Amino acid sequence: MNFRFQNLLGAPYRGGNVVVAEDATLLSPLERTFPDCAATVTSLNWSPDSKYLLAGSKDLTVRLFSLDKSKEGRRPFVFSGHREAIVGAFFSLDKKSGKVVRVYSVSRDGAIFTWNLDQSSDFDEPLSPGTPEQGASIDDLDNFSRKRKNLEESEILLNKRKWELAKKDLFMQAPARLTACDYHNELDMVVVAFSNGVFGLYQMPDFVCIHLLSISREKITTAVFNRLGNWLTFGCAKLGQLLVWEWRSESYILKQQGHYFDVNCVSYSPDSQMLATGADDNKVKVWTVSSGFCFVTFSEHTNAVTAVHFMANNHCLLSASLDGTVRAWDLFRYRNFRTFTTPTPRQFVALASDQSGEIICAGTLDSFEIFVWSMKTGRLLDILSGHEGPVHGLMFSPTNAILASSSWDKTVRLWDVFEGKGAVETFPHTHDVLTVVYRPDGKQLACSTLDGQIHFWDPIDGVVMYTIEGRRDIAGGRLMTDRRSAANSSSGKYFTTLCYSADGSYILAGGSSKYICMYDIADQVLLRRFQITRNLSLDGVLDFLNSKNMTDAGPLDLIDDEDSDGEEGITKQTRDTLGYDLPGSKPNRGRPVVRTKCLKIAPTGRSWAAATTEGVLTYSVDESFVFDPTDLDIDVTPEAVEVALSEGQKQRALILSLRLNEDSLIKKCIFSVNPSDIPVVASSIPFKYLQRLMEAFADLLESCPHLEFSLQWCQELCKTHGHFIQQNSRSLLPALRSLQKAITKLHQDMTDICSSNEYLLQYLCATGTKI
Repeated sequence: MNFRFQNLLGAPYRGGNVVVAEDATLLSPLERTFPDCAATVTSLNWSPDSKYLLAGSKDLTVRLFSLDKSKEGRRPFVFSGHREAIVGAFFSLDKKSGKVVRVYSVSRDGAIFTWNLDQSSDFDEPLSPGTPEQGASIDDLDNFSRKRKNLEESEILLNKRKWELAKKDLFMQAPARLTACDYHNELDMVVVAFSNGVFGLYQMPDFVCIHLLSISREKITTAVFNRLGNWLTFGCAKLGQLLVWEWRSESYILKQQGHYFDVNCVSYSPDSQMLATGADDNKVKVWTVSSGFCFVTFSEHTNAVTAVHFMANNHCLLSASLDGTVRAWDLFRYRNFRTFTTPTPRQFVALASDQSGEIICAGTLDSFEIFVWSMKTGRLLDILSGHEGPVHGLMFSPTNAILASSSWDKTVRLWDVFEGKGAVETFPHTHDVLTVVYRPDGKQLACSTLDGQIHFWDPIDGVVMYTIEGRRDIAGGRLMTDRRSAANSSSGKYFTTLCYSADGSYILAGGSSKYICMYDIADQVLLRRFQITRNLSLDGVLDFLNSKNMTDAGPLDLIDDEDSDGEEGITKQTRDTLGYDLPGSKPNRGRPVVRTKCLKIAPTGRSWAAATTEGVLTYSVDESFVFDPTDLDIDVTPEAVEVALSEGQKQRALILSLRLNEDSLIKKCIFSVNPSDIPVVASSIPFKYLQRLMEAFADLLESCPHLEFSLQWCQELCKTHGHFIQQNSRSLLPALRSLQKAITKLHQDMTDICSSNEYLLQYLCATGTKI
């Protein structure tokens, strides 16, 4: 774990300095700079009173710094003795007095040192300040005042006290390296993680192992406690894995794994509730948009997945890959039920299907052909030839069976697939065509070319309607290897992916840049640019490079760090044994370049997704589209609900009860609301609690006698949140069915009661008898 400080130019700082500012903002006044570390600083830890700082470094030492500006506080105390780089260093407090009594230092070779503060030592007690001499300078008077204040408060700088090495403990996981650690002060526990996927939880200072488990075979890059200390969070960068573990009950709270290579393609389901992704790790994943959780992973492909496409029935997903197959996935049974292949292996990079779902088409990278299959039989029906370059864009017209294809041969071609007449029209361009998309009404066609322009065609008349010049808009940062400035460089100034809005009024465009551009088509103007990342670990983010990072061997960031964690495993083994990397391996030759590979807008038009080097980014116009997996905090208690009810805050009490998810409290808060206030309270319920509230009313309708009150609640919820219910009908389906079942049963019971009492009611009405 490396901490890299950024200067105002944004260049990574590789020195051994520790920089302290007054607050977290970049432009804050600089408080102190400690230049004592001889190598890269790897860990930092503040004392609870924020007066001291522990800094671990690759120079095998931990230094204790004081923010006191006097001479006594300038020189740090050095904890030495480790044999490898420091991974973490932590203060330990006495539970009774709350003072620092111990320091733990953890190194990469799996050793933890315990350092105790010698409380009996007084070798550096501050002496009596005496009296200042006559004619003393202002600095002498300031030093005298500071010494006197320290003496009155009986404070002795921790970095001037005597620290003793109490003991050394080993985690015994060799040859694995310790990669992450964290310490919880109140529990006095340390969690450590290793490069072989093992993590351990230890009670300190006795070094008692509570748990020692393995969660993967890859290096764990992050291990942290939550604030209460009951949850442990682990991250594995290579696998894209996140795991939250409750150590007392030994159960998983959350377990998610994303793609561990670049995501190449995304696709929304027709109801906008699911998102499919394909990546270079040969996997296809399907995610729930509302929660951000992956619920199924398909791993049958043997090479990178280049395109994914949902069928119109919402229950079938297609994926194309460089392994020469197009596969169809059943989203009910979660299986590959059909595989489309060619007589000779081909690499597929584009995928499309017609509106009926009967025809599947895929474009190739190597043979410049388009293959057509039957969805029902899986047979190859036709091979469309005519392009003279790789086919990188395919899309069927939304209104008819015309297929549009774009190729690097500088043409866009329209094909009548069902008639088998071949290309019915060709649209020539002056540069390579990178992608093509239809407008949702099928009356316009957009394609991007290598010169940075977006051309809009009328597919019926075959004429150009508009042209947008986007070279200046898509221009991003400067690459580390560029010899020209970002403004004068021509690399990457073109769009590789396009997507129309749901109404066709604007278009999104992205490419090898940190920006995604949104254009108004009718006026050909740039509406907005979305910056997808500010991560300086990616190349092309900075507009200006720092000349201090240039060396005789080239940019400093492109020089391999031989002491990095990347040496572990097969890479280091291969270098040590053979002296070179194996063919096909991916040595570190620089940083990945920021880019957007695919853009898709949801069919509802309320959100859109981008596959980028930072992962999949989802943007939404709905403020309620916020994912919060842990909604509890220390203030959410049953007592807080009771206080809110006693103060007449019915709305707040109901939301607190929903956050607690206790059925009795939820029902109590529901009945505390006056019938006249139901519309106001129902409109204030956050969308994420709607399903839980519907489940509560489904239960109430089956057992509660207050039928009109419950039905009024259900009516107001449906009226107020109807749009959200329609968009998220898939996730809300169980609650809606339970509610429908309860209302249907209630209606039948009321019908039977009214039918049996029909003549009695007529008699009473006829006689005018008062009940």
